[in-house]
Amino acid sequence: MTMKQYTMSKMNTETQTQTRESFPTDDPAVVTCGLPYANGDLHIGHLRTYVGGDIFSRALKRLGQETAFVSGSDMHGTPVAVNAAEEGVTPESFALRHHEQYETTFPQFGIEFDNYGHTHDETNVEMTREIVEALIQAGYVYEREIPVAYDPAADQWLPDRFVNGTCPYCGAHARGDECDEGCGRHLEPGEIETPVSTITGNDAEYRRREHQFFAVSELQSYLSSFLDRLEGTTNAQNQPREWVEGELQDWCITRDMDWGVDYPDDNDLVLYVWVDAPIEYISSTKQYAERVGTDSFDWKNAWRDIPGVRSHSSSSAKDSSEGNSPSNINNGGEIIHIIGRDIIQHHTVFWPAMLHAAGYTEPRAVMASGFITLEGKGFSTSRNRAVWADEYLAEGFHPDLLRYYLATNGGFQQDVDFSWSRFRERVNNELVGTVGNFIYRSLLFAAREFDGTPDIALSDSVEERIETAINAFTAGVNEYSVRAVGDAAVKLAQFGNEYIQHHEPWKLSNDDPQKQQVMRDCIQLAKAIAVLFEPVTPAAAERVWADLGESGDIHTVGIESALVAPPQTFDEPTELFEKIPEERVDELTAKLADRVTDPTDDDDSDTDTETETDTETETGTGTDVSETTNESHSESDMTEIDPIADERIDFEEFEELDLRVAEIIETEPIEDADKLARIVVDLGIEQRQLVAGIRQLHDLDDLIGETVVIVANLEKAEIFGVESNGMLLAAGADADLLTTREDADPGTSIQ
Repeated sequence: MTMKQYTMSKMNTETQTQTRESFPTDDPAVVTCGLPYANGDLHIGHLRTYVGGDIFSRALKRLGQETAFVSGSDMHGTPVAVNAAEEGVTPESFALRHHEQYETTFPQFGIEFDNYGHTHDETNVEMTREIVEALIQAGYVYEREIPVAYDPAADQWLPDRFVNGTCPYCGAHARGDECDEGCGRHLEPGEIETPVSTITGNDAEYRRREHQFFAVSELQSYLSSFLDRLEGTTNAQNQPREWVEGELQDWCITRDMDWGVDYPDDNDLVLYVWVDAPIEYISSTKQYAERVGTDSFDWKNAWRDIPGVRSHSSSSAKDSSEGNSPSNINNGGEIIHIIGRDIIQHHTVFWPAMLHAAGYTEPRAVMASGFITLEGKGFSTSRNRAVWADEYLAEGFHPDLLRYYLATNGGFQQDVDFSWSRFRERVNNELVGTVGNFIYRSLLFAAREFDGTPDIALSDSVEERIETAINAFTAGVNEYSVRAVGDAAVKLAQFGNEYIQHHEPWKLSNDDPQKQQVMRDCIQLAKAIAVLFEPVTPAAAERVWADLGESGDIHTVGIESALVAPPQTFDEPTELFEKIPEERVDELTAKLADRVTDPTDDDDSDTDTETETDTETETGTGTDVSETTNESHSESDMTEIDPIADERIDFEEFEELDLRVAEIIETEPIEDADKLARIVVDLGIEQRQLVAGIRQLHDLDDLIGETVVIVANLEKAEIFGVESNGMLLAAGADADLLTTREDADPGTSIQ
């Protein structure tokens, strides 16, 4: 099956199982981002989901979808209480300080929520109580005596992160509510083994205590059918099935704390933070509706599903019937949650169970981002290994550059690595060299030669190309692909550069109709790029809009504006983006290295968990063939076939690989490296230098003229002092070089 055939098959399958109509729909949409814990500074790793949410909500609005983009700060929970106690301040004042910081920081990166609230405000406290009361009245909440960790030395109960220990499922070190270093499972009070108090460092003991439980297990049938129709990223669709289709446990929804929303009629207990936190999505939408008026946005049309609540006593019958009926899931709006993948379980199991039981709209989609690393290692606030949000701005970089990097550097659910060198490469090559170059040269040439847009109709071929870009943008929204939304504009700019270069209008006289046609087409392309790129780079798009002399607000125009004729007159433009000098990268990389503290024995796996949407991990990045490539097999291994990996990757991840046909034109051994060779290959449009561990397996002179296959978009690496810009593909321990059956031209893509 070819890649094209696979894509069509995949699209057909998705069409057959889709339960909702494509965007834009007639129902109101609510786009949310996971609430950051109000207990620390933001770094660029935290920004990935918020930038993604902002881009997706802007793209929906561009399509004409009525949309509210909301979030808020998570003020409650043990992390806030622990850190506030360390500072000697109240949890409320501590959390409010960080909430106000986030309110200021997000807009600086173009992240413009329609409403940004917090979980401690009156609206959310009241909404939380209403929903919990609804769950109680429906019979979904019951009381049970459970073991709770207790610190005798401090004479204190130990909720959540006041206790550490061992995960009962995988044996890894875990905190009280989550196996954060192992299997990632949510842990209930009393589950963690060998508990230790984080207050005194002493061993804790378990004592019996009455707590309140939400009967999630009664909703197992509903949750299974919910996952069948859930849209979004595949990790959010597939990961929860392990919990839902297994022995689904009921959920303890109370904690022994003073800081939080009181459980109804019991001031000794507060609600678990994961009860009131997602309810802020509803509360924030309500606050937005109250501010703009229900005529502009009615929060009840978005969030309320079936009037009243679903009774626990007949839950099994209701789950089997209502859970699978599209007529019962479309009464509300289009709810889309954009989160970090570490909180998938909360948004696809607990949260929809609460919504369903209380009579609110279930999510249509959950988009879960991959982790983000820094130069191949996890972000670590304790070691100051991070690029802080305020630091990025202080270095003078425009927010649009980071937005583009985070949005398009891989699929949304893929892990992404940030480095200043890669950041510079993408800014210089794509934003400056492709998008900025085309728009600036087109507008400047047209302003000087024609004082604006030539008075001639748009050519059919360019109109069709813009329509193709609009379709790609729309498909990106409906496929929940932030990257595809951004790529639609970049690919249109690539076409524009090829178009203007091919026709060379600067060689023609102003009276030549061909020159007028080319410039008319280029100005329309520039306008279309601005319209399509606005969700990703809103400030840059606004500048193009102004340079064109357009009236109105580019942030509110519809996608059809991409084909509306531009103004006839405009002045010379300003350059859209600036190149980042290489010395700036050296400076910033050195600055980061200087401030990162030395690791201790326990620091190697240190990653932040300071926000619900943390996007951090300690994963590494792919490397090129090295000296150890052929030393990993024993003699007996060489006669056997390695087992097929059980773990699958999705098609979006596979598409990330840029595989190309190349011709070897030069080879030489690398000094002091017995196995390594320097190879130069021709890719049709350029030549590349690679380093490969094939020196002892091939006669290097005989390789000249051979057709091979390489990975062209691998990060550059330096091996034995030689730069390697790609990876040569080979099979087995004998390095059998991959080639093509026929004579494919160098540079041909592998499909």
